[in-house]
Amino acid sequence: MEQVDLIWHNGELVAWEDAKVHVLSHGLHYGTSVFEGERAYETPRGPAIFRHRDHLARLLQSAQLYYMPLPYTLEELRTATHELIAANGLRECYVRPLAYRGYGQMGINPLDCEVSVSIAVWPWGAYLGDAAKKQGVRGKISSWRRITGESLIPHAKAGGQYLNSVLAKIESVKAGYEEAILLDSRGFVCEGSGENIFIVRDGEIVTPPQTASILDGISRKSVMTIARDLGYVVIERDLTRSELMLADEVFVTGTAAELVALCEIDDQKIGQGGTGPITAELQRVFEGALRGTEPRYADWLDVVEVPSRASAAT
Repeated sequence: MEQVDLIWHNGELVAWEDAKVHVLSHGLHYGTSVFEGERAYETPRGPAIFRHRDHLARLLQSAQLYYMPLPYTLEELRTATHELIAANGLRECYVRPLAYRGYGQMGINPLDCEVSVSIAVWPWGAYLGDAAKKQGVRGKISSWRRITGESLIPHAKAGGQYLNSVLAKIESVKAGYEEAILLDSRGFVCEGSGENIFIVRDGEIVTPPQTASILDGISRKSVMTIARDLGYVVIERDLTRSELMLADEVFVTGTAAELVALCEIDDQKIGQGGTGPITAELQRVFEGALRGTEPRYADWLDVVEVPSRASAAT
């Protein structure tokens, strides 16, 4: 991780090395935290955070689902993120808002523990590797099933829930793959360890529905909009494991990974291997939306006023 100068913590900008929490914080022991993953990109209008308000709205919704009233409004968090990016002089960065139950009381009941909020930003390259966008990555069907709404809240982006993804990711990496694919409790395809999943077959695009225990991905919704704007049929329905193997193309979407093809699954080549033509087209337009070169998606970008290094020095 590339360190920057400042982190926003409970309303103040603090030095990176001073952004600390107590070892008895409730969130550390019990996973009582919610978070977001966002990216800011250099665009013709300057640095801009992709779908910033949508991400912050989901953060607030995740907190609500876990009975964590946040001490800041969406607009206060938006302004704080802008100030933080500007203070660090960044043109592109990953953005990590985090809300967690802090120090105060130990035990399962978290309600007497105050809620703290931090925002960190740092430069972060391609999550699945620089070559992944062209070559694709290899995926493995995980032996771990995705959490179900009967015991946790798949629609919330909550810290403790990600142990599920951690186990799947470790299993796939140890087996020599770049990514894991989790099935839901019924045995249908759910998502990757940190991405939503799509297949292309006979010119149509299919993705698992909300009822498959997926996270309601913001990149997922963006790519679905782009695909329909390009004239493709996009279908949300249950997806079987065998359909992955028979697909012409498979790709995943997420803030960290962006849009990347799966060229192999369980050692079986998908289609012709690599990044297929429809995936490549979606990837190109999505990249344009992220970087402000697709005018029809301009309202997805929240522009940040960041002074240049030169002007800051004078």
